Amino acid sequence: MKKFCMEKILPRELLHEIQKYVQGKSVYIPKQKENRKKWGDITQGKAMTSRRNDEIRSAYRGGAKVSELCECYCLSESSIKKIIYAKK
Repeated sequence: MKKFCMEKILPRELLHEIQKYVQGKSVYIPKQKENRKKWGDITQGKAMTSRRNDEIRSAYRGGAKVSELCECYCLSESSIKKIIYAKK
């Protein structure tokens, strides 16, 4: 994790105000809601999971058994069933 020198980032008055509450500790400042990215937006994980789930549904409709899909995709039976029976 990159460390920053607060004296160079925050105005002196704000730094002194924060020091009234926290001194010598790390403070996490979250992003504003409008600047947050949703899960999978950066790594394409969401798209990959969606493609995998489509493959699972297609294989099931093609006659694959739940147990076979569990083995093939390394997922539990309940996970496979959730994917198969999910309304899309």
